[in-house]
Amino acid sequence: MSALAADSIPLPSLRPMREADLPEVMAIEQRAYAFPWTQGVFRDCLLANHPAWVLVQDGEILGYGVISVAAGEAHVLNVCTAPEVQGRGHGRRLLRAILQLARGRGAQRVFLEVRPSNKPAIALYHDEGFNEIGRRPRYYPAKDGREDALVMALELLADED
Repeated sequence: MSALAADSIPLPSLRPMREADLPEVMAIEQRAYAFPWTQGVFRDCLLANHPAWVLVQDGEILGYGVISVAAGEAHVLNVCTAPEVQGRGHGRRLLRAILQLARGRGAQRVFLEVRPSNKPAIALYHDEGFNEIGRRPRYYPAKDGREDALVMALELLADED
């Protein structure tokens, strides 16, 4: 056996989010954001059948993504990785997974909002092909009032495989 195989750590796996995941998801949400979603918002997304996935390694949730899909369009509602594992490609993997789900449900275009202050997320979205198409003034709560949202969009191309 090669040294690489002996030292390899199993890759995180993706699976649909379940209601039983919400306490762990909420713990990440509260560590990651100054203005987190509530458990009720996540529960409503699950009840609305929005595709919601978690990234799991060794039984621990590392991150999650939620997207809505309707009428040929999708909207990324939340993509988050635990702060202690950010910068390792987990957010990219989650984003790509939920974009595949959107494509599978017939979405041709995907939208999202992101805080202008969230430079790592903006860089990821640009890197994955999103373009800024506008701003929503005073969209997000912020420490000193409100923060705008950048609106970004991606055209989904048909799979070529």
